[in-house]
Amino acid sequence: MSNEGKQPHFTELVWESVEQNVAIPPRNSAEEAPPQKSSTNRIKSTSDDTVQLKLWDIETTQEPVTTTEGQFVLRAKELVQRSETVAALFVPFKSYWPTYGHMTGAQSNWYFYWRTEVRQGRFHKTDLSYIFLHVYELINGVGWEEPTDGYRQLCQLWEAYRDKYKRLDQYLGGWIADFSFVHKLDVPLSVIVARSRGLAGDLAELELMRCLSSAPEQLSFAVLTAMSDYDISKSKFYMGEGKEAAELYIPQVIALIDAYVTRKHGSNLLEMFPPAPPVLRERFLFRSAVYDISLYGYSVLVPVVRISKSVPLRSLITRLFRLTENKLRELLGYRGRLKGINVDDDMSSLVTRFLQREFHKLKQEEAGPVVVIDQGKLERLQTDSEIVRTLLTVNDKDIISETDESAVSSTASDAPITDLEEEPHDKEPVFEPVAETDPASTPAGAVTEWEQFTAALSPLQREALLTLKSDNGLMTIQQLAAESGTMPELLIDEINELAMDNLGDLLIDGEEIAEEFVPMLVYIKR
Repeated sequence: MSNEGKQPHFTELVWESVEQNVAIPPRNSAEEAPPQKSSTNRIKSTSDDTVQLKLWDIETTQEPVTTTEGQFVLRAKELVQRSETVAALFVPFKSYWPTYGHMTGAQSNWYFYWRTEVRQGRFHKTDLSYIFLHVYELINGVGWEEPTDGYRQLCQLWEAYRDKYKRLDQYLGGWIADFSFVHKLDVPLSVIVARSRGLAGDLAELELMRCLSSAPEQLSFAVLTAMSDYDISKSKFYMGEGKEAAELYIPQVIALIDAYVTRKHGSNLLEMFPPAPPVLRERFLFRSAVYDISLYGYSVLVPVVRISKSVPLRSLITRLFRLTENKLRELLGYRGRLKGINVDDDMSSLVTRFLQREFHKLKQEEAGPVVVIDQGKLERLQTDSEIVRTLLTVNDKDIISETDESAVSSTASDAPITDLEEEPHDKEPVFEPVAETDPASTPAGAVTEWEQFTAALSPLQREALLTLKSDNGLMTIQQLAAESGTMPELLIDEINELAMDNLGDLLIDGEEIAEEFVPMLVYIKR
Protein backbone atom coordinates (compact mmCIF):
# COMPACT_ATOMS: atom_id res chain seq x y z
CA MET A 1 0.00 0.00 0.00
CA SER A 2 1.35 3.41 -0.92
CA ASN A 3 1.96 5.71 2.00
CA GLU A 4 1.99 8.83 -0.17
CA GLY A 5 -0.31 11.54 1.12
CA LYS A 6 -0.73 9.85 4.52
CA GLN A 7 0.01 11.55 7.79
CA PRO A 8 2.62 9.87 10.09
CA HIS A 9 1.12 8.02 13.05
CA PHE A 10 3.09 7.53 16.22
CA THR A 11 2.29 4.79 18.76
CA GLU A 12 3.73 4.33 22.20
CA LEU A 13 4.35 0.63 23.07
CA VAL A 14 4.48 -0.35 26.71
CA TRP A 15 6.09 -3.74 27.48
CA GLU A 16 4.92 -5.17 30.74
CA SER A 17 7.21 -7.32 32.83
CA VAL A 18 4.99 -10.38 32.31
CA GLU A 19 5.67 -10.38 28.57
CA GLN A 20 9.14 -11.33 27.57
CA ASN A 21 10.85 -12.47 24.38
CA VAL A 22 7.85 -11.59 22.14
CA ALA A 23 8.86 -11.62 18.47
CA ILE A 24 8.04 -8.53 16.36
CA PRO A 25 6.58 -9.55 12.97
CA PRO A 26 8.59 -8.58 9.88
CA ARG A 27 7.47 -5.16 8.41
CA ASN A 28 7.11 -6.41 4.80
CA SER A 29 5.69 -9.88 5.53
CA ALA A 30 2.32 -11.09 6.65
CA GLU A 31 3.67 -14.51 7.55
CA GLU A 32 3.34 -15.70 11.09
CA ALA A 33 6.51 -15.35 13.15
CA PRO A 34 8.10 -18.57 14.39
CA PRO A 35 6.91 -19.54 17.85
CA GLN A 36 9.09 -18.61 20.75
CA LYS A 37 9.13 -19.98 24.20
CA SER A 38 7.68 -17.62 26.69
CA SER A 39 6.53 -17.41 30.21
CA THR A 40 3.40 -19.24 31.20
CA ASN A 41 1.98 -15.87 32.23
CA ARG A 42 2.12 -14.50 28.62
CA ILE A 43 -1.13 -13.03 27.33
CA LYS A 44 -2.53 -15.16 24.54
CA SER A 45 -3.41 -13.64 21.17
CA THR A 46 -7.10 -13.52 20.40
CA SER A 47 -6.47 -13.91 16.67
CA ASP A 48 -4.53 -16.36 14.61
CA ASP A 49 -3.57 -13.61 12.13
CA THR A 50 -0.51 -11.49 12.65
CA VAL A 51 -1.26 -7.78 13.15
CA GLN A 52 1.26 -5.56 11.31
CA LEU A 53 2.30 -2.35 13.04
CA LYS A 54 1.78 0.56 10.60
CA LEU A 55 3.34 3.98 10.96
CA TRP A 56 0.82 5.70 8.60
CA ASP A 57 -2.85 6.48 9.02
CA ILE A 58 -5.24 4.60 6.79
CA GLU A 59 -7.71 7.53 6.77
CA THR A 60 -7.17 10.02 3.91
CA THR A 61 -9.20 12.90 5.37
CA GLN A 62 -6.99 15.80 6.47
CA GLU A 63 -7.96 18.21 9.16
CA PRO A 64 -8.03 21.90 8.05
CA VAL A 65 -4.89 23.82 8.80
CA THR A 66 -5.52 27.17 10.44
CA THR A 67 -2.83 29.80 9.92
CA THR A 68 -2.22 33.00 11.84
CA GLU A 69 -3.08 34.99 8.70
CA GLY A 70 -6.31 33.02 8.24
CA GLN A 71 -7.31 33.68 11.83
CA PHE A 72 -6.60 37.39 11.29
CA VAL A 73 -8.92 37.51 8.28
CA LEU A 74 -11.71 35.73 10.15
CA ARG A 75 -11.41 38.17 13.04
CA ALA A 76 -11.26 41.13 10.63
CA LYS A 77 -14.54 40.07 9.04
CA GLU A 78 -16.14 39.87 12.48
CA LEU A 79 -15.00 43.41 13.28
CA VAL A 80 -15.57 45.03 9.88
CA GLN A 81 -18.72 46.87 11.00
CA ARG A 82 -17.40 48.01 14.35
CA SER A 83 -17.24 51.78 14.65
CA GLU A 84 -16.54 54.25 17.43
CA THR A 85 -18.21 57.61 17.02
CA VAL A 86 -17.15 58.95 20.42
CA ALA A 87 -13.63 60.32 20.38
CA ALA A 88 -11.24 57.89 22.00
CA LEU A 89 -7.91 58.61 23.67
CA PHE A 90 -4.88 58.03 21.50
CA VAL A 91 -2.66 55.28 22.90
CA PRO A 92 0.76 54.59 21.30
CA PHE A 93 1.02 51.23 19.56
CA LYS A 94 4.11 49.62 18.07
CA SER A 95 4.16 46.10 16.67
CA TYR A 96 6.18 44.56 13.85
CA TRP A 97 3.19 42.63 12.44
CA PRO A 98 0.22 44.28 14.16
CA THR A 99 -2.97 42.28 14.64
CA TYR A 100 -6.01 42.68 16.87
CA GLY A 101 -4.59 40.35 19.51
CA HIS A 102 -1.57 42.59 19.97
CA MET A 103 -3.67 45.55 21.12
CA THR A 104 -4.90 46.35 24.59
CA GLY A 105 -8.46 47.45 25.21
CA ALA A 106 -7.52 51.13 25.13
CA GLN A 107 -5.56 50.67 21.92
CA SER A 108 -8.51 48.87 20.33
CA ASN A 109 -10.84 51.72 21.26
CA TRP A 110 -8.52 54.21 19.60
CA TYR A 111 -8.01 52.03 16.53
CA PHE A 112 -11.69 51.62 15.76
CA TYR A 113 -12.37 55.31 16.41
CA TRP A 114 -9.48 56.26 14.10
CA ARG A 115 -10.64 53.78 11.41
CA THR A 116 -14.17 55.17 11.58
CA GLU A 117 -12.78 58.67 11.00
CA VAL A 118 -10.53 57.50 8.16
CA ARG A 119 -13.47 55.90 6.37
CA GLN A 120 -15.11 59.33 6.42
CA GLY A 121 -12.02 61.05 5.03
CA ARG A 122 -10.58 62.42 8.28
CA PHE A 123 -7.00 61.30 8.84
CA HIS A 124 -5.95 61.96 12.42
CA LYS A 125 -2.40 61.68 13.65
CA THR A 126 -1.68 58.10 14.68
CA ASP A 127 1.06 55.47 14.98
CA LEU A 128 2.40 53.50 12.01
CA SER A 129 1.23 50.16 13.45
CA TYR A 130 -2.41 51.30 13.39
CA ILE A 131 -1.99 52.26 9.73
CA PHE A 132 -0.48 48.90 8.81
CA LEU A 133 -3.30 47.07 10.62
CA HIS A 134 -5.87 48.88 8.50
CA VAL A 135 -3.83 48.20 5.35
CA TYR A 136 -3.78 44.47 6.21
CA GLU A 137 -7.57 44.52 6.42
CA LEU A 138 -7.88 46.11 2.99
CA ILE A 139 -5.43 43.85 1.13
CA ASN A 140 -7.21 40.81 2.60
CA GLY A 141 -10.53 41.97 1.17
CA VAL A 142 -12.05 43.40 4.36
CA GLY A 143 -13.62 46.87 4.42
CA TRP A 144 -14.74 47.28 0.80
CA GLU A 145 -17.33 45.86 -1.60
CA GLU A 146 -15.73 46.72 -4.95
CA PRO A 147 -11.98 46.39 -5.64
CA THR A 148 -11.90 49.96 -6.95
CA ASP A 149 -13.03 51.17 -3.51
CA GLY A 150 -10.32 49.12 -1.81
CA TYR A 151 -7.75 50.59 -4.20
CA ARG A 152 -9.01 54.10 -3.44
CA GLN A 153 -8.76 53.59 0.33
CA LEU A 154 -5.22 52.24 0.07
CA CYS A 155 -4.15 55.22 -2.05
CA GLN A 156 -5.75 57.66 0.37
CA LEU A 157 -3.94 56.13 3.34
CA TRP A 158 -0.66 56.31 1.47
CA GLU A 159 -1.19 59.92 0.46
CA ALA A 160 -2.32 61.02 3.93
CA TYR A 161 0.57 59.53 5.94
CA ARG A 162 3.56 59.16 3.59
CA ASP A 163 5.08 62.51 4.58
CA LYS A 164 5.03 61.47 8.23
CA TYR A 165 6.14 57.85 7.70
CA LYS A 166 8.65 57.35 4.88
CA ARG A 167 8.47 53.56 5.34
CA LEU A 168 5.06 53.59 3.68
CA ASP A 169 6.74 54.24 0.31
CA GLN A 170 8.79 51.09 0.83
CA TYR A 171 5.76 48.83 1.29
CA LEU A 172 2.55 50.40 0.05
CA GLY A 173 3.71 50.94 -3.53
CA GLY A 174 4.28 47.23 -4.06
CA TRP A 175 1.17 46.19 -2.16
CA ILE A 176 -1.06 48.56 -4.16
CA ALA A 177 0.46 47.22 -7.38
CA ASP A 178 -0.23 43.65 -6.19
CA PHE A 179 -3.80 44.68 -5.34
CA SER A 180 -4.31 45.98 -8.89
CA PHE A 181 -2.91 42.76 -10.37
CA VAL A 182 -5.04 40.29 -8.40
CA HIS A 183 -8.20 42.33 -9.05
CA LYS A 184 -7.27 43.15 -12.68
CA LEU A 185 -7.62 46.92 -12.22
CA ASP A 186 -6.58 49.14 -15.12
CA VAL A 187 -4.93 51.89 -13.09
CA PRO A 188 -1.83 54.03 -13.73
CA LEU A 189 1.35 52.86 -12.01
CA SER A 190 3.33 56.07 -12.56
CA VAL A 191 2.88 57.31 -8.98
CA ILE A 192 4.06 53.96 -7.61
CA VAL A 193 7.11 54.02 -9.88
CA ALA A 194 7.94 57.59 -8.89
CA ARG A 195 7.65 56.95 -5.15
CA SER A 196 9.04 53.41 -4.97
CA ARG A 197 12.38 53.44 -6.72
CA GLY A 198 13.10 49.84 -5.85
CA LEU A 199 10.01 48.70 -7.78
CA ALA A 200 10.71 50.61 -10.96
CA GLY A 201 11.75 47.61 -13.13
CA ASP A 202 8.67 45.63 -14.17
CA LEU A 203 6.22 48.31 -13.07
CA ALA A 204 7.92 50.94 -15.24
CA GLU A 205 7.74 48.62 -18.23
CA LEU A 206 4.03 47.97 -17.61
CA GLU A 207 3.29 51.69 -17.32
CA LEU A 208 5.27 52.48 -20.47
CA MET A 209 3.28 49.86 -22.36
CA ARG A 210 -0.03 51.24 -21.11
CA CYS A 211 0.75 54.87 -21.96
CA LEU A 212 2.46 54.36 -25.32
CA SER A 213 -0.33 52.01 -26.40
CA SER A 214 -3.36 54.12 -25.54
CA ALA A 215 -2.63 57.16 -23.35
CA PRO A 216 0.61 59.00 -24.29
CA GLU A 217 -0.66 62.14 -22.56
CA GLN A 218 -0.39 60.25 -19.24
CA LEU A 219 3.33 59.58 -19.56
CA SER A 220 5.26 60.64 -16.48
CA PHE A 221 8.84 61.79 -16.07
CA ALA A 222 9.71 58.99 -13.61
CA VAL A 223 8.55 56.27 -16.00
CA LEU A 224 10.29 57.80 -19.01
CA THR A 225 13.66 57.85 -17.27
CA ALA A 226 13.65 54.06 -17.68
CA MET A 227 13.74 54.66 -21.46
CA SER A 228 16.64 57.11 -21.55
CA ASP A 229 20.36 56.38 -21.71
CA TYR A 230 20.95 59.97 -20.64
CA ASP A 231 20.94 60.31 -16.84
CA ILE A 232 19.42 63.75 -16.52
CA SER A 233 19.57 63.58 -12.72
CA LYS A 234 23.30 64.29 -12.99
CA SER A 235 22.81 67.38 -15.14
CA LYS A 236 23.74 70.65 -13.44
CA PHE A 237 20.78 72.27 -15.17
CA TYR A 238 18.41 69.65 -13.76
CA MET A 239 19.94 69.77 -10.29
CA GLY A 240 19.53 73.55 -10.32
CA GLU A 241 16.76 75.69 -11.76
CA GLY A 242 15.67 73.32 -14.52
CA LYS A 243 14.27 70.41 -12.49
CA GLU A 244 10.66 71.56 -12.38
CA ALA A 245 10.55 72.55 -16.06
CA ALA A 246 12.22 69.31 -17.21
CA GLU A 247 9.83 67.08 -15.27
CA LEU A 248 6.86 69.05 -16.59
CA TYR A 249 7.73 69.39 -20.28
CA ILE A 250 9.71 66.25 -21.20
CA PRO A 251 6.63 63.95 -20.95
CA GLN A 252 4.62 66.48 -22.98
CA VAL A 253 7.30 66.59 -25.68
CA ILE A 254 7.31 62.77 -25.95
CA ALA A 255 3.51 62.79 -26.30
CA LEU A 256 3.77 65.55 -28.93
CA ILE A 257 6.29 63.58 -30.99
CA ASP A 258 4.14 60.46 -30.70
CA ALA A 259 1.22 62.40 -32.20
CA TYR A 260 3.48 63.88 -34.89
CA VAL A 261 4.83 60.46 -35.90
CA THR A 262 1.29 59.03 -35.99
CA ARG A 263 0.20 61.76 -38.39
CA LYS A 264 3.25 61.56 -40.60
CA HIS A 265 3.71 57.80 -40.80
CA GLY A 266 0.33 56.41 -39.78
CA SER A 267 1.90 54.53 -36.85
CA ASN A 268 2.70 55.60 -33.33
CA LEU A 269 6.09 55.19 -31.69
CA LEU A 270 5.25 51.78 -30.29
CA GLU A 271 4.15 50.53 -33.69
CA MET A 272 7.17 51.99 -35.46
CA PHE A 273 9.60 50.43 -32.99
CA PRO A 274 7.88 47.20 -31.88
CA PRO A 275 9.40 45.58 -28.79
CA ALA A 276 9.97 41.89 -28.22
CA PRO A 277 7.04 39.65 -27.20
CA PRO A 278 6.01 39.74 -23.53
CA VAL A 279 7.62 37.48 -20.97
CA LEU A 280 5.80 36.04 -17.97
CA ARG A 281 7.17 37.32 -14.69
CA GLU A 282 6.24 35.72 -11.37
CA ARG A 283 5.34 38.33 -8.80
CA PHE A 284 5.06 37.30 -5.16
CA LEU A 285 2.05 38.93 -3.55
CA PHE A 286 2.00 41.27 -0.56
CA ARG A 287 5.49 40.52 0.69
CA SER A 288 6.10 41.24 4.40
CA ALA A 289 2.38 41.78 5.02
CA VAL A 290 -0.09 39.82 7.13
CA TYR A 291 -1.73 38.20 4.10
CA ASP A 292 -3.78 35.02 3.81
CA ILE A 293 -2.49 33.20 0.71
CA SER A 294 -5.72 31.20 0.45
CA LEU A 295 -7.40 34.36 -0.90
CA TYR A 296 -5.43 35.14 -4.06
CA GLY A 297 -2.55 32.69 -4.01
CA TYR A 298 1.13 32.95 -3.28
CA SER A 299 2.06 34.71 -6.53
CA VAL A 300 0.75 35.88 -9.91
CA LEU A 301 2.20 35.67 -13.41
CA VAL A 302 2.38 39.10 -15.06
CA PRO A 303 3.12 39.47 -18.80
CA VAL A 304 5.79 42.15 -19.14
CA VAL A 305 6.85 43.72 -22.44
CA ARG A 306 10.45 44.97 -22.26
CA ILE A 307 9.85 48.26 -24.05
CA SER A 308 13.01 49.75 -22.60
CA LYS A 309 15.02 47.11 -24.47
CA SER A 310 13.90 48.45 -27.88
CA VAL A 311 17.15 50.03 -29.08
CA PRO A 312 15.74 52.44 -31.73
CA LEU A 313 12.94 53.66 -29.48
CA ARG A 314 15.35 54.06 -26.59
CA SER A 315 17.69 56.05 -28.82
CA LEU A 316 14.89 58.42 -29.89
CA ILE A 317 13.68 58.98 -26.32
CA THR A 318 17.25 59.71 -25.22
CA ARG A 319 17.70 62.31 -27.95
CA LEU A 320 14.36 63.94 -27.12
CA PHE A 321 15.43 64.18 -23.46
CA ARG A 322 18.58 66.02 -24.49
CA LEU A 323 16.81 68.18 -27.09
CA THR A 324 14.16 69.28 -24.60
CA GLU A 325 16.79 70.12 -22.01
CA ASN A 326 18.65 72.27 -24.55
CA LYS A 327 15.46 74.18 -25.46
CA LEU A 328 14.66 74.72 -21.78
CA ARG A 329 18.18 75.95 -21.13
CA GLU A 330 17.71 78.53 -23.87
CA LEU A 331 14.30 79.67 -22.66
CA LEU A 332 15.46 79.94 -19.06
CA GLY A 333 18.63 81.79 -19.99
CA TYR A 334 20.94 79.03 -18.81
CA ARG A 335 24.45 79.13 -20.27
CA GLY A 336 25.87 76.10 -22.04
CA ARG A 337 24.28 73.57 -24.39
CA LEU A 338 24.41 69.79 -24.77
CA LYS A 339 26.29 68.66 -27.87
CA GLY A 340 25.70 65.95 -30.46
CA ILE A 341 21.88 65.90 -30.61
CA ASN A 342 20.70 64.46 -33.91
CA VAL A 343 16.96 64.97 -34.40
CA ASP A 344 14.97 65.59 -37.57
CA ASP A 345 14.54 69.28 -38.33
CA ASP A 346 10.75 68.91 -38.33
CA MET A 347 10.79 67.42 -34.85
CA SER A 348 13.20 70.05 -33.55
CA SER A 349 11.08 72.86 -34.99
CA LEU A 350 7.90 71.38 -33.54
CA VAL A 351 9.43 71.05 -30.07
CA THR A 352 10.80 74.61 -30.26
CA ARG A 353 7.46 76.12 -31.22
CA PHE A 354 5.63 74.13 -28.56
CA LEU A 355 7.96 75.14 -25.72
CA GLN A 356 8.04 78.79 -26.81
CA ARG A 357 4.27 78.98 -26.74
CA GLU A 358 4.07 77.22 -23.38
CA PHE A 359 6.55 79.66 -21.86
CA HIS A 360 4.76 82.61 -23.45
CA LYS A 361 1.48 81.41 -21.99
CA LEU A 362 3.10 80.95 -18.58
CA LYS A 363 4.49 84.48 -18.61
CA GLN A 364 1.06 85.85 -19.51
CA GLU A 365 -0.53 83.99 -16.61
CA GLU A 366 2.10 85.31 -14.20
CA ALA A 367 1.72 88.88 -15.48
CA GLY A 368 -2.08 88.78 -15.38
CA PRO A 369 -4.55 89.38 -18.22
CA VAL A 370 -3.22 91.31 -21.18
CA VAL A 371 -5.01 94.63 -21.80
CA VAL A 372 -5.59 95.15 -25.52
CA ILE A 373 -7.02 98.51 -26.62
CA ASP A 374 -9.63 98.27 -29.36
CA GLN A 375 -9.12 101.44 -31.39
CA GLY A 376 -12.63 101.31 -32.87
CA LYS A 377 -14.25 101.01 -29.45
CA LEU A 378 -12.05 103.82 -28.16
CA GLU A 379 -13.19 106.13 -30.98
CA ARG A 380 -16.85 105.27 -30.34
CA LEU A 381 -16.36 105.98 -26.65
CA GLN A 382 -14.88 109.38 -27.43
CA THR A 383 -17.81 110.22 -29.72
CA ASP A 384 -20.32 109.19 -27.06
CA SER A 385 -18.49 111.34 -24.53
CA GLU A 386 -18.79 114.36 -26.81
CA ILE A 387 -22.54 113.79 -27.16
CA VAL A 388 -23.00 113.53 -23.40
CA ARG A 389 -20.91 116.67 -22.90
CA THR A 390 -23.10 118.56 -25.40
CA LEU A 391 -26.30 117.49 -23.67
CA LEU A 392 -25.02 118.58 -20.29
CA THR A 393 -23.79 121.98 -21.51
CA VAL A 394 -26.31 124.82 -21.59
CA ASN A 395 -25.65 128.18 -23.31
CA ASP A 396 -25.48 131.28 -21.11
CA LYS A 397 -28.40 132.89 -22.97
CA ASP A 398 -30.63 129.99 -21.90
CA ILE A 399 -29.87 130.49 -18.25
CA ILE A 400 -32.43 132.48 -16.42
CA SER A 401 -31.04 134.79 -13.79
CA GLU A 402 -32.09 134.27 -10.23
CA THR A 403 -33.94 137.63 -10.14
CA ASP A 404 -35.93 136.94 -13.27
CA GLU A 405 -36.70 133.47 -12.04
CA SER A 406 -37.95 134.93 -8.74
CA ALA A 407 -40.15 137.37 -10.58
CA VAL A 408 -41.64 134.68 -12.71
CA SER A 409 -42.27 132.58 -9.65
CA SER A 410 -43.88 135.52 -7.86
CA THR A 411 -46.16 136.37 -10.77
CA ALA A 412 -47.16 132.83 -11.18
CA SER A 413 -47.97 132.44 -7.53
CA ASP A 414 -50.19 135.54 -7.58
CA ALA A 415 -52.18 134.53 -10.63
CA PRO A 416 -55.25 132.31 -10.39
CA ILE A 417 -54.72 128.71 -11.10
CA THR A 418 -57.19 128.83 -14.00
CA ASP A 419 -55.09 131.52 -15.72
CA LEU A 420 -51.94 129.38 -15.82
CA GLU A 421 -51.17 127.55 -19.07
CA GLU A 422 -49.92 124.07 -18.66
CA GLU A 423 -46.86 123.11 -20.67
CA PRO A 424 -46.75 119.52 -21.96
CA HIS A 425 -44.17 117.29 -20.27
CA ASP A 426 -41.14 116.27 -22.29
CA LYS A 427 -41.40 112.75 -23.64
CA GLU A 428 -39.07 110.22 -22.16
CA PRO A 429 -36.36 109.11 -24.62
CA VAL A 430 -36.99 105.85 -26.41
CA PHE A 431 -33.97 103.55 -26.65
CA GLU A 432 -33.89 101.37 -29.72
CA PRO A 433 -32.21 97.98 -29.32
CA VAL A 434 -28.89 97.78 -31.07
CA ALA A 435 -28.86 95.16 -33.78
CA GLU A 436 -26.06 92.66 -34.00
CA THR A 437 -23.17 93.56 -36.20
CA ASP A 438 -24.03 93.05 -39.83
CA PRO A 439 -21.01 91.88 -41.80
CA ALA A 440 -22.30 93.76 -44.82
CA SER A 441 -22.12 97.03 -42.89
CA THR A 442 -18.69 96.34 -41.47
CA PRO A 443 -16.11 99.00 -42.39
CA ALA A 444 -13.95 98.18 -45.37
CA GLY A 445 -10.80 98.27 -43.27
CA ALA A 446 -12.09 95.55 -40.93
CA VAL A 447 -12.98 93.34 -43.87
CA THR A 448 -9.47 93.72 -45.19
CA GLU A 449 -8.01 92.70 -41.82
CA TRP A 450 -10.22 89.61 -41.70
CA GLU A 451 -9.35 88.74 -45.27
CA GLN A 452 -5.69 88.97 -44.36
CA PHE A 453 -6.26 86.85 -41.26
CA THR A 454 -8.21 84.25 -43.24
CA ALA A 455 -5.50 84.06 -45.88
CA ALA A 456 -2.88 83.46 -43.18
CA LEU A 457 -4.76 80.47 -41.73
CA SER A 458 -3.68 76.98 -42.68
CA PRO A 459 -6.42 74.49 -43.72
CA LEU A 460 -6.13 72.78 -40.32
CA GLN A 461 -6.40 76.09 -38.43
CA ARG A 462 -9.37 77.15 -40.57
CA GLU A 463 -11.15 73.86 -39.95
CA ALA A 464 -10.46 74.09 -36.20
CA LEU A 465 -11.79 77.65 -36.02
CA LEU A 466 -15.03 76.78 -37.80
CA THR A 467 -15.42 73.63 -35.73
CA LEU A 468 -15.14 75.58 -32.49
CA LYS A 469 -18.52 77.19 -33.19
CA SER A 470 -20.35 73.89 -32.82
CA ASP A 471 -21.52 72.37 -29.53
CA ASN A 472 -18.82 69.68 -29.53
CA GLY A 473 -16.19 72.01 -30.89
CA LEU A 474 -13.51 71.34 -28.30
CA MET A 475 -13.82 67.57 -28.64
CA THR A 476 -13.62 67.83 -32.43
CA ILE A 477 -10.52 70.02 -32.18
CA GLN A 478 -8.87 67.39 -30.00
CA GLN A 479 -9.58 64.80 -32.69
CA LEU A 480 -8.27 67.10 -35.44
CA ALA A 481 -5.10 67.79 -33.45
CA ALA A 482 -4.49 64.10 -32.80
CA GLU A 483 -4.98 63.24 -36.47
CA SER A 484 -2.63 66.05 -37.49
CA GLY A 485 0.13 65.18 -35.05
CA THR A 486 -0.20 68.23 -32.82
CA MET A 487 -1.92 69.24 -29.58
CA PRO A 488 -5.19 71.22 -29.15
CA GLU A 489 -3.48 73.88 -27.02
CA LEU A 490 -0.75 74.36 -29.61
CA LEU A 491 -3.31 74.67 -32.40
CA ILE A 492 -5.33 77.29 -30.51
CA ASP A 493 -2.17 79.23 -29.65
CA GLU A 494 -1.21 79.34 -33.33
CA ILE A 495 -4.64 80.72 -34.26
CA ASN A 496 -4.46 83.36 -31.53
CA GLU A 497 -0.98 84.37 -32.62
CA LEU A 498 -2.22 85.01 -36.16
CA ALA A 499 -5.21 86.91 -34.73
CA MET A 500 -2.91 89.15 -32.70
CA ASP A 501 -0.78 89.87 -35.79
CA ASN A 502 -3.72 90.64 -38.09
CA LEU A 503 -6.64 91.66 -35.87
CA GLY A 504 -4.82 93.03 -32.84
CA ASP A 505 -6.74 90.85 -30.39
CA LEU A 506 -7.10 87.27 -29.19
CA LEU A 507 -9.73 85.42 -31.20
CA ILE A 508 -10.18 82.39 -28.91
CA ASP A 509 -10.78 83.10 -25.23
CA GLY A 510 -10.22 79.95 -23.21
CA GLU A 511 -12.16 77.32 -25.14
CA GLU A 512 -14.59 79.60 -26.99
CA ILE A 513 -14.47 82.20 -29.74
CA ALA A 514 -14.66 85.73 -28.31
CA GLU A 515 -18.27 86.92 -28.60
CA GLU A 516 -17.47 90.11 -30.52
CA PHE A 517 -15.76 88.14 -33.28
CA VAL A 518 -18.49 85.55 -33.91
CA PRO A 519 -20.29 87.63 -36.63
CA MET A 520 -17.04 87.95 -38.56
CA LEU A 521 -16.63 84.21 -39.00
CA VAL A 522 -18.65 84.46 -42.23
CA TYR A 523 -15.41 85.53 -43.90
CA ILE A 524 -13.80 82.19 -43.09
CA LYS A 525 -14.58 79.48 -45.60
CA ARG A 526 -13.56 75.83 -45.55
